[in-house]
Amino acid sequence: MGENNTQGIILDPWFEHYAERSSGLSASEVRSLFAVANRPEVVSLAGGMPFVRAISADQIKNTLSRVIDDSGPEALQYGSGQGHPLLREHITQMMALEGIAARPDDVVVTTGSQHGLDLVARLFINPGDIVLAESPSYVGALGVFRSYQADVRHIEMDDEGIIPSALSEAIEAARAENRPIKMIYLIPNFQNPAGVTLSAARRLEIIDIAESAGILIVEDNPYGLLWFDQPAPPAMRAAGDKGIIYLGSFSKTLAPGLRVGWVVAPHGIREKLILANEAAVLSPSTFSQLVVADYLSHNDWQAQITQFRELYRERRDAMVAALAHELPDISHTTPGGGFFLWLTLPEGLNSKEMLPRAVTELVAYTPGTAFFADKRGAQHMRLAFCYPTPEKISEGVSRLAKVIRDEVELINTFGPTSSSSDVTEHVASPPPNLA
Repeated sequence: MGENNTQGIILDPWFEHYAERSSGLSASEVRSLFAVANRPEVVSLAGGMPFVRAISADQIKNTLSRVIDDSGPEALQYGSGQGHPLLREHITQMMALEGIAARPDDVVVTTGSQHGLDLVARLFINPGDIVLAESPSYVGALGVFRSYQADVRHIEMDDEGIIPSALSEAIEAARAENRPIKMIYLIPNFQNPAGVTLSAARRLEIIDIAESAGILIVEDNPYGLLWFDQPAPPAMRAAGDKGIIYLGSFSKTLAPGLRVGWVVAPHGIREKLILANEAAVLSPSTFSQLVVADYLSHNDWQAQITQFRELYRERRDAMVAALAHELPDISHTTPGGGFFLWLTLPEGLNSKEMLPRAVTELVAYTPGTAFFADKRGAQHMRLAFCYPTPEKISEGVSRLAKVIRDEVELINTFGPTSSSSDVTEHVASPPPNLA
């Protein structure tokens, strides 16, 4: 009751009635930045918003008209808890580009891949169960795991992705504690937030480790088709269908506002996912599914993805060049695709504490602490290059560099105001071209 009482004023009369798991619900550090980042005078290097203006407005208008004219009553009605068959057929064709052989019946459509991850967590995680995740890991996944009261344990990464020996050690440690490990959560391609890609050899090694230990792999792959110089290795799911759950999304390759994602899972899990989907939303939006299916049927969607690749490559290059010019001594990853790079600050700087100062200089980023379950990562920040123009990226990096230089000068003059000793795991600076 104490946390809900300020000088005798009850802030929430239902505070004591909430389920225990609701304590795991908290505002994401990324979401809390949106109000600031959306101010026109602020250059936002924070949010991973796709540049949807690159999509032809006429193509979208024609798609919407066809859906209403040809399938209006169906589009506005309830649908299957598994998803529309036509869309599931298109999804299998898209996954085939990354080596996945799947049938439409293997696919469960969800309201975005975040919803798919929530369904998987709901099926498997009991309070206190262990989830193994990369270090750092996607803030949205950490929020899902926190809401189901999981014990998230981070596995160290380097420029080739998660380190197999570190994964084995974490599994052994959990077994020694007699603690159940429910899944290994990975973003193998152009990882969010680090931008690194799990090497082909390590993918097979990680699969072998998981199979030997009897642990599910959850492969989250929103960025796999958005490579810049060469494709990522085949999806982990391409190596086998026994112990890998695959999450896909149209949010990065088409538009996040449509809220369409999918899950591919082993047969028994798939059936439970359908039931969980029906329990949560009855059915994913038939209208959104038919919009996506019609767009894929009538447009050169692979050319659209190629356009996105070129656009994001140009913006990545602009960010890397600006960092080299403004902050030549600072370490960062150089992603071969996707939306993000991961920057390591000089010793003694704290990205979360620096953020208010950065906002006064009209630039925003995401503190590294957002991507750790235990709030480490203060010496790091995620920079997103997907949405601002190259000119805005250069301007934003220039503003950010001023903040960093001023903070370094303060530390040199007065000493550090906070310790970065909590940062014990990091992504090593990769060679100039990850791809």
